[in-house]
Amino acid sequence: MSLPIPSTATAAADLPPGPDPGAELPQGAELGQGSAAPPAAEEEEGEGEEEEEEEGEKEREKLPPLPAASSAAAGDLDFPLVCQGLERGAKNQFSTFSNFITTINQKKEGTGNRNSPTQLVIPNIKNVRDLPPMCLDVRQKQRISIDTLPQELKAPIPPEPSLPIRTKTVKDFQDDIEKSKSSGDWKAVHDFYSTTFDSFLEINAAFKKDTNSAFNTIEDSGIDAKFVNVVYDALLNTPQDVQKSVLKGIINGLLQEWKGISQRRFKQVVDRLLQFISLRLFPAKPEEFPPMMKCTWWIPSATKVLALFNAANSLISPPIISYMDFYNSTLDHIDLMEEYHNWQCYGNSHRFSFCQYPFIISIAAKKVIIQRDSEQQMISIARQSLVDKVSRRQKPDMNMLFLNVKVRRTHLVSDSLDELARKRADLKKKLKVTFVGEAGLDMGGLTKEWFLLLIRQIFHPDYGMFTYHKDSRCHWFSSFKCDNYSEFRLVGALMGLAVYNSITLDIRFPPCCYKKLLSPPIVPCDHNTLVGICDVTLDDLFQIMPELAHGLNELLSYEGNVEEDFYSTFQVFQEEFGVIKSYNLKPNGDKIPVTNQNRKEYVQLYVDFLLNKSIYKQFAAFYYGFHSVCASYALLLLRPEEVEILVCGSPELDMSALQRSTQYEGYQKTDLTIRYFWDVVLGFSLDLQKKLLHFATGSDRVPVGGMADLNFKISKSETSTNWLPVAHTCFNQLCLPPYKNKKELKQKLIIGISNAEGFGLE
Repeated sequence: MSLPIPSTATAAADLPPGPDPGAELPQGAELGQGSAAPPAAEEEEGEGEEEEEEEGEKEREKLPPLPAASSAAAGDLDFPLVCQGLERGAKNQFSTFSNFITTINQKKEGTGNRNSPTQLVIPNIKNVRDLPPMCLDVRQKQRISIDTLPQELKAPIPPEPSLPIRTKTVKDFQDDIEKSKSSGDWKAVHDFYSTTFDSFLEINAAFKKDTNSAFNTIEDSGIDAKFVNVVYDALLNTPQDVQKSVLKGIINGLLQEWKGISQRRFKQVVDRLLQFISLRLFPAKPEEFPPMMKCTWWIPSATKVLALFNAANSLISPPIISYMDFYNSTLDHIDLMEEYHNWQCYGNSHRFSFCQYPFIISIAAKKVIIQRDSEQQMISIARQSLVDKVSRRQKPDMNMLFLNVKVRRTHLVSDSLDELARKRADLKKKLKVTFVGEAGLDMGGLTKEWFLLLIRQIFHPDYGMFTYHKDSRCHWFSSFKCDNYSEFRLVGALMGLAVYNSITLDIRFPPCCYKKLLSPPIVPCDHNTLVGICDVTLDDLFQIMPELAHGLNELLSYEGNVEEDFYSTFQVFQEEFGVIKSYNLKPNGDKIPVTNQNRKEYVQLYVDFLLNKSIYKQFAAFYYGFHSVCASYALLLLRPEEVEILVCGSPELDMSALQRSTQYEGYQKTDLTIRYFWDVVLGFSLDLQKKLLHFATGSDRVPVGGMADLNFKISKSETSTNWLPVAHTCFNQLCLPPYKNKKELKQKLIIGISNAEGFGLE
């Protein structure tokens, strides 16, 4: 999804006044030039301490109060202050991107009145702490203590780069726009935008009224706001290549600005932006904010700035912070479906929706969107089936509202394949599974077991569909050629059904698989379009075949003569059913030697062959199977890592969290049997804990929302203590007899969870 161009509000409209005066200052911060009132003159040497104190008191009485919007400059880094509340660098006479964004968004009339109704105070939500105001003599002493240091102890001050001279005016720019519209030649406009947004120095050179003026005052931003408005307004109506050049310039500028920045500092900036959005959505004191209709641009502008931060962070390897640090959990409490429908109806138009910027939406919120979208599709398909029955004057049957799958345990794969192929039109209905010859009523438990048994059988090495790599502990598609790839389509459909029906699967695919699954996220209308093909690197191969990837990496770093020492060509060999077959990586590859000059190309083609070309038909069938169930615009919101979490859940178990969220029926959490139970379970090995979770819930994975989302319940079973525990997986319920001691409970529990397959009614 293309990143929307920032609107004019980002640059031109007024932001709320300055940062919270009580905000915590960074280590090393000092009073910058032009902050508040000038410090008092130094006391003459030789005067007594009492005289110094008296003079100091008199000087402080004469000084005006400190303005609410004043801020301290960060001594170690001049960094962007987007959205108020961050320290503003005032030591540099030239303006970086930090000062540019700060000053064009500074509210002029917010200088003196701390109690102004439009004053925006952004506390640190995670660690709210009010600092006492720093009086002027303390700041002065800090300044003096630094200024009086010996020269050899002072940090060197880097030279201040001079701004380039730019003479283009608003009228010149508007004339260029009109000429471009009439002639269709946008070169002059493209050159202006490319040059202006090439660096932060260029931005300031273009928009500062006076290139020699300092950005050390809140009275006047020093920015030609009219010029900024005209440039941003015109940008929305320029060709896409112009818009892309602006985004590219800003992102590259951010990357340059962040060289050497600490993770803590970067995360602090992102957190402030997220807090700004949260406080505007759910203000603690709404009366302190302007009416929403007068500040509708606040949230979109802050989100667009976050989008630039996210894009730049993603381009850094490794990223400075995790993609999850951009989540805003506040959005979990808004009307997500309204956001989703607005996005569906209006796309990337001027109507704002958080779904345009999915990086800010948490995986839990995305799961809610996908589930509700799935439910609406289920209801729509079921309603259509009912209407069709009635229109043909046939008696409606409740079974027509479900995807009914009947299978035999002895022919699980073949029966499942036949059922899903025969009922392809019903795949988006609610799934119900019946095992032939068993009396189990599917309230969710049978469906879970069907998934688990089917996945276990399909992924068995003897079945030949997937290869298990012990070094990486993951499965990958077998490259063996066959006549029918329908079973790969079945596996894809199973994954789609699992997401569609909120079932977590124990599948161990590498991250590369989910990246391919979203390539593209929407099935193309043209069936000749390649699917499941994505850019792969040596890092992707490391996650599947680490030993082979290590060998290829050694080839890239080899210092000798590659051609003479390795004697390789652009050709690979694979064993298929005991026969060695060769494949050319490029035309006439068997005749092209690998040399020091072309070894990078060889490695890239080798990786692409293994992860894309050699398994294309297998993965294409898998891709179409998945999207036959999960075809939804909601997939556009997901990252590959998030698809993996939705499909597989998390393998990390926290039994203490499960203990805290467990509900009881017939027991109290202080009862002796319950205390025995948790003592035993918390002492289990990870393997036994997974078996217990599988026994009680039908899956040994943790859903997106954590253990609390399992709604696990322990009920008292009024049966003999000679009986084993019983589980109702459809309700995530464990029925536990009141065993007399811990040893007996442990013995019976281990026997029960180690022999837990099959359903029946007594």
